[in-house]
Amino acid sequence: MKRLFFLALLAVASVSTIHAQAVDANVCDIVKKPHDFNGKTVRLKGIVFAGFDSFIIKDPSGDCGFPVDAIWLDYPAGTKAKAGPAAVLHIQPAHNYAGSYQAPTRAAVVLDKSKDFKAFDSALAQYHNKGIGLCLACTRSQVAATLVGRLDSVADASIKRDAAGKITDFGGFGNNNMYAARLVLQSVSEVAPKELDYTASDAASKGDAPAFNPAPELYDPMDTANKIVTGPLATTPAGEQAKKAIGVFGKRGEKNGVTVVYNSVNEVKEEGPGKVDSPDGVLFTVHMNQDRLQGPAMIRALFHMGEHIADLRNTSVDQAPPFVLEYNAWSMAISSGVVSGDKVLTLPGGYMVWDLKWTDAERQSKMDGGVTGYLNKGVAINR
Repeated sequence: MKRLFFLALLAVASVSTIHAQAVDANVCDIVKKPHDFNGKTVRLKGIVFAGFDSFIIKDPSGDCGFPVDAIWLDYPAGTKAKAGPAAVLHIQPAHNYAGSYQAPTRAAVVLDKSKDFKAFDSALAQYHNKGIGLCLACTRSQVAATLVGRLDSVADASIKRDAAGKITDFGGFGNNNMYAARLVLQSVSEVAPKELDYTASDAASKGDAPAFNPAPELYDPMDTANKIVTGPLATTPAGEQAKKAIGVFGKRGEKNGVTVVYNSVNEVKEEGPGKVDSPDGVLFTVHMNQDRLQGPAMIRALFHMGEHIADLRNTSVDQAPPFVLEYNAWSMAISSGVVSGDKVLTLPGGYMVWDLKWTDAERQSKMDGGVTGYLNKGVAINR
């Protein structure tokens, strides 16, 4: 796919807890050969970034030279901490999965909730809220730290299909299951937060009225999203794809293999096959943090995640690389914001992707620059 349109088994754990001596490594070593570190306790220095759909460890050098240039980060199940992504698309085999699947055996991890961990989690959980424009799950800081944990890996995180287009093999971790390596955190030290730069977007939205932020119980985001695709978005170049993106969620109560749940998005997810069937043998679960996604932000998230699922379920084209999948999803989210009247739209880290004041000549290049900058520099996903 080269389209770039406009803008239930728990993971099986051994009875013993991780206690092995940590192996020193760096992010680039792991990204290059993740399977060499599978199951090992590793110690590494990295920069942790909690974005809209990212909770990742980047190399301090900034570039390892791979399409997905980071390690996904998860807390052990039951941690109940605050930091992490705002939304994650988790893919798992359905009961009628066409491929073969064997649940991995992994040693349990016990997190050391030290003062360093609390400082780490707190710094990554503080939101940027000075500007009035819509900033999608924008955290105030990224954090440099030394991290120790269990390294999980797969040989290949890409999705495989049979001749009919059915998904027959996939692995990986994190959003879209696109990360070949994941660190389940055991301890953290040498915590050094660094504030991200939002001065440009704050200045662009200065003087605007506050964004709509209703009480969740009075607002149906799916109903609003459906009204957008049959109204304002219907007449745009992205209109037909927008209908497909929201259409993946189906009608209320429909069992089509897609589920939206509102729960923790920063802990280890279920890796085994689900207990229900799906039309294509695969279950797509969108996990969302309601504390970070309210009102218009939730709508943008639905369009973003719906586009991911629509692309992954499209068997008529070759599977796109991670950069294209992310670019498509952000294009759809931005489109929903533009037709809904967003004056300024910013991604975590201060990457502006929309400003109503941009001229017609500026809009395409600045949107592209904002999305590409966020993907390359913010969340380490490259062309």
